[in-house]
Amino acid sequence: MKAFHIGAQNGISGLVATTRPAPVAGPGEALVAPRLVGLISRDVQLLCGTYGARQPETRIPMSEGVGEVVAIGAGVTEVAVGDRVVCGHFATWLDGPFRPDVFAHDIGITHDGWLAERVVLPAAALIRVPDALADADVAGLASAGLTAWNALVEVCRVGAGDTVLCLGTGSVALAALKIAKARGARVAITSSQDAKLETARSLGADITVNYRTSPDWAAEVIAQTEGKGAYIVIETGGVDTLGDSIAAAAINARIIVIGVSPGEGPAIPDYLSLITKNVTIRGIANGSRAMFVDLLDAMVANRMTTVVDRTFAFDDAPDAVRYFAAAGHLGKVMIAF
Repeated sequence: MKAFHIGAQNGISGLVATTRPAPVAGPGEALVAPRLVGLISRDVQLLCGTYGARQPETRIPMSEGVGEVVAIGAGVTEVAVGDRVVCGHFATWLDGPFRPDVFAHDIGITHDGWLAERVVLPAAALIRVPDALADADVAGLASAGLTAWNALVEVCRVGAGDTVLCLGTGSVALAALKIAKARGARVAITSSQDAKLETARSLGADITVNYRTSPDWAAEVIAQTEGKGAYIVIETGGVDTLGDSIAAAAINARIIVIGVSPGEGPAIPDYLSLITKNVTIRGIANGSRAMFVDLLDAMVANRMTTVVDRTFAFDDAPDAVRYFAAAGHLGKVMIAF
């Protein structure tokens, strides 16, 4: 089969095309033929050697995708040949609260990911895709969409009357925007580009702030929320934006820290505001299979779709990663087979 390896993990150029024997589904496993793959920031970080422990050069990357089951191993009853499936990237987190050991089986990191013509996945982790959802709607959910669902629904119980602040217009922020609006919340979103903010408004954003033209964007959020601030903040900016997120937060707000973006400044420059606002800061990592099922059901019920910026051919995967890394996109960047 054709596949891509991460190579030496010294940059995007390390992503190399190769051929290798197709894997075989063992007991409790399913062999899946990917149809569409979504890119996320840690795919780039992995190639650059800045995400976690170094992995074997022959690791197949990419943590999000949708595919068709083409074979099953002994004892598999969860899926059948021909099923269209998705899978959360923490393959052993099926239900219940987060456990640190879920990092031991992380698709696209500790185990081979979706960027190959065939991938073996644990059958228990797979979810049949509802017929109402297109490949493009689900291929990019396993990380960004599922994380946004966990943050907003499982942790914060977002609902009507809440104001949600999403930092930037990346895939997590856009997924959070759609989920929050589907549950009746008011959404503020930031970007450095007015064109992206205009698109965000077309997707339902109520408040938009350009942080280039309004460097004190936290004050602008406060002003546009009648002096109250955001009750839920989806913090995807990293260390250097956490202080501003606290400044933009409402009394008793929850700030959900997502991702591992590096930074240079102090994480919490204003401890006084953290205390006087009684703000809760919580980090989360992805979500469970049960949460993923709930997300898919909500997408069907609310006719939610996924914004796709551009789709590349499989053989052009390195170009797709370079395009994604340049950060000029709005919506998912995908690779089609």
